[in-house]
Formats: sequence, C-alpha cells, structure tokens
Amino acid sequence: MSLASLQAAVQRNEEGIDLALKILAQRFGERFSTSAAVREQHGHTTTWLPNQAPDGVVFARSTEEVADVVQVCAQHKVPIIPFGTGSSLEGHVNAPAGGISVDVSQMNRVLQVNAEDLDCVVEAGVTRTQLNEYLRDTGLFFPIDPGADASLGGMAATRASGTNAVRYGTMKDVVLALTVVTADGRIVRTGGRAKKTAAGYDLTRLMVGSEGTLGIITEVTLRLYGIPEAVSGGVCPFPDLESACNAVITTIQSGLPVARIELLDANQIRACNAYSKLELQETPTLFLEFHGTQAGVREQSEIFGEIARDSGGGEFVWATKAEDRTRLWKARHDAYWAALGLRPGCKGVSTDVCVPISRLAECIDETYKDVEANGLLAPLVGHVGDGNFHVLVLVDVDNPQEIAKTEAFIERLNWRAIEMGGTCTGEHGVGQGKMKYLAREHGAGLDMMAAIKKALDPDNILNPGKIVRLD
Repeated sequence: MSLASLQAAVQRNEEGIDLALKILAQRFGERFSTSAAVREQHGHTTTWLPNQAPDGVVFARSTEEVADVVQVCAQHKVPIIPFGTGSSLEGHVNAPAGGISVDVSQMNRVLQVNAEDLDCVVEAGVTRTQLNEYLRDTGLFFPIDPGADASLGGMAATRASGTNAVRYGTMKDVVLALTVVTADGRIVRTGGRAKKTAAGYDLTRLMVGSEGTLGIITEVTLRLYGIPEAVSGGVCPFPDLESACNAVITTIQSGLPVARIELLDANQIRACNAYSKLELQETPTLFLEFHGTQAGVREQSEIFGEIARDSGGGEFVWATKAEDRTRLWKARHDAYWAALGLRPGCKGVSTDVCVPISRLAECIDETYKDVEANGLLAPLVGHVGDGNFHVLVLVDVDNPQEIAKTEAFIERLNWRAIEMGGTCTGEHGVGQGKMKYLAREHGAGLDMMAAIKKALDPDNILNPGKIVRLD
C-alpha cells in the first residue's frame, strides 16, 4: 500500500497543528516532544505500511491530562492518535494527517483489585505482564495473551485475543467497563463492575475494538480468573496440516475444555527449532494446554491423545514441568522473530483471518496451496481452537514483483475467509491495512459504522484514516 493512498484519506490542518503544538509544549514541558526520533517511534508500524509520524507526542499521566490534550486538539481540529506500546500490526498508530500522539505508557497504575468479585481496574498503560505480576500473590490472573506485552488500553481498543482465547475468550469478553475521553474532551464512564446489565446501549462493547476512532481509553475494568489448580501441556506432531486441523475440529466439537490449542506448520517449527533451541519434528504440530483440577486435566489429556491418534497424529509429548511449558510457549510467542530467520534481510508481513471452525481445514488447505503455487515463503501459525490463523509472508520489499505477488496473496486470503463466513481479521484489527475488506464483510453495516463515527467525532480528529473513511 502506497503512502500516497494512505494520505489521501485525510487532510492536514497546518494552521491548527502549529497552534496546538505551541499550546501543548507550554502545558506539558518536558513531557511533550517534537523530536524526529520520538515522533518516528510513535508512527511505528510492525508491518510494511509506511511510517507516518505525528507532529508531536504528549506523555500523559492521567485521564484529566488526556482530556486536556483532546480539548486543545478539538478546538483547533487537530488529529489525536492514542499510543500504548506500539505493538499493533495494521498501522493503527500511524498519523496520516499528522497531529498529536497521546502516549499513555506512563498511566501504568493498577487502581483496584477486587479479589472477591474477580475483577480489577487499571490505567490504560498497564501491560498484561505487569498486571499478572501484580496479581501473583492473589491467586488470580488475567488470561488474554496476544504474545506481545501490549498495554491493556491498546488491547481493549483493538479487541485483542491470543493463545488462551479458546477457553477465556477475547477482550470483548473480559472488559466490564471503560473510562473514555470523547472527541470533545468529555470524560465518560461506560458500564460498571456488575456482571450483567440491561441499562441502555452497551457503550463498553462499542468502544472495545474501535481502535481509538470513537474515544481514547484511559481506564479499563477487567474480569479476572482464579489460577488453575493444575496445568498440563505438550506438543503433538501430525503428518500434514489437514490431519492437524481435523484433530482441532474434533476437539472443539467434542466440548473438550482445552485452554490453548495452537497450530504451527513445518516451516514455523523449523524456524522455532533454530531460534528457540527446540528439537521438535519439523512437521505440522499442535501446541496444547489444559487447565483445571488434577483429575480433570489428566482426563482431558487422555481424551485428546485418543483424538490425535484417530486423526493420524504422532506421539503426544507432555511438558510436565512448568519451566518446560514456559519454554514451549515462549517459543510460540517468538514465532514472528523466529520466522524472520528463514529468510534473512526480508520483511515479515503478518496477516490474519478467522473462519468458522468447520471451514478451518478447507481454508488452511486452500491458503497453503496458494502459497506454494506462487512460490512464497509464508510460515503459518494459528489460534486454531477458534478458527483464527496467521500467515507471515517473508518478502523482499526491494523487489516489486514480490510485493505485487504478496499483496495479491493477502487479498485472496482475506476474500477467501469472508466468503467462507469468516472475517478479514480475527485479532489484528482493521487499522489502515484491512480497511478495503470491510465493505464486502459488513455491507450496509459499514455505513452504520460511518454514521456512528460521524455522530461521536464530527470533525474526524480521533485516529482518522482508520477503520472507516469519511470522505
């Protein structure tokens, strides 16, 4: 995708930006930066979309300070782009029309832990690792694990998911309430700590997944879970992707309460062996984990072993020690960096789709044939328990033919998933990179999204050029 096409979505307001920069510099002093390095970091994108830096960065420390920034920007019609850790994959933090990046990384306090109610309240800059370290002595944990140590505000904004989603759901399932700063600088509380409510529109769910285009999340109330009595995990090799997918489908359809079930293809296993010093068979492999009581975990493990054998799987190797499980899952989370080693000097372009579980094997098979037919090197990994998988295309970005071939492949993959009743993104989100697929996926629903955006942000200053275009 070219820089010109991204910039065409929104226009710069040079006069307003100059005024906002002067006001914010005076109000925030050393916590306001216009240095090129800081601005480029806050336009950082982990895909091949071009970096589009903001004009200035404010390091906010409270909801009130975020509201102050928004009020200044609203007065002068200047774009505002929320920033947590910058780990998103579809250009979410880019600033196509310039403006102000609001960095909430210093808003990193755990405000409440209500152990009896299994919930907590955190500022948006708290990361999932920080929260679980804080909770360590309470017997509770936060289960959503996208791999990257993302901020919880960013995870809510992008409706993040991860390896535990098959059992614990995604961010939409664990966010109980939010504190949000709206486009006119008002501070709004959505929801409360009650487990359910029938009081009016579900503003919390509206904001979860809105990617900063409807409001800036500053506090998050989250559902917590008890640390399981027993955890068991391991790996199981399969002769081919179809056999592995069939084992996943049978596992889910049988109601087996697996906590994690991840698929890595042979190329990804080869990369993980080299990068993480593993010694796994270089063949399609499932990584699994079960949570529960000692007896329950043992029974679940035995049942899965039978399913794997019936699907053609090899010996199921259990990681009985916590440190061995940690090593396996660390390798899974490092899959992106490991895959880059398969083709040094090339860029990794990551994309994801999600399909109904019954179409998983078919979608992966067609995708793999597409990869091979076009001579691409594209390791495949997936949170396959919920039909979500990722493809990382390793591409020479200096080769126009490879770029064109990769763009065409990614487009076919997204259309394929949508046509199978799925979605163009299970967890990466829309940002800039997936906008062109939404019309086919949502139809008239995209017009409804645009109407909501116009109603809540009439001047289009909240993370403009993402999800929906208003021009």
